[in-house]
Amino acid sequence: MGCGRVGSTLAHHLLRLDHSVSIIDQDPSAFRRLGEHFAGKTVAGVGFDRETLIDAGIENADAFAAVSNGDNSNIIAARVARETFGVNHVVARIYDARRAEVYERLGIPTIATVPWTANRLLKNILGGTIDEEWRDSSGEVVILHVVPVETWVGHKVSDFEQLTSSRVALITRFGRGELVGAHTVIQAGDELHVATTNRLGDAVREATANGPTGGLH
Repeated sequence: MGCGRVGSTLAHHLLRLDHSVSIIDQDPSAFRRLGEHFAGKTVAGVGFDRETLIDAGIENADAFAAVSNGDNSNIIAARVARETFGVNHVVARIYDARRAEVYERLGIPTIATVPWTANRLLKNILGGTIDEEWRDSSGEVVILHVVPVETWVGHKVSDFEQLTSSRVALITRFGRGELVGAHTVIQAGDELHVATTNRLGDAVREATANGPTGGLH
């Protein structure tokens, strides 16, 4: 639901992965974003209206994404998809992060736009790169995808863990995942997948951008 930039991009990605896709929007002109060769189905209507959802194929849907520009519309549509039609995979885009936390506790996964945007900005302005990969339902525990600055090369992963009080769950090296051992050394191009908390997130970001400090060897 929602044929803005996010919805149209998501629809095209799903089609490229050979999924069947229906996209709903109140404004028929929004479908112009999809281009003339869009292979999915377009439905003009209110995204939480029962008949509109049925027309879009909700009864056979494996997943539903509510990504319009209205928090209320998104959460209502997500709840209808989950509670009325029993769709297993439902997600709602929510601009108000405080409300997003409430809906997460109700069992409806949300994408809080402001925190996501902040994380993307951090990724671009810091010396190293960092992005959020996963967050638990409480919002407290997070796994960060980290590409540390070059000064970390040659240091042990345990040095990064010691400096950040976090845990490196695994490393992606040459495109392959590897478990971390006691003597694993960071190599050029390594990507770290770091389990941490909100409280420790700043320490991870600082270490990622600034490299080892405090005489680590």
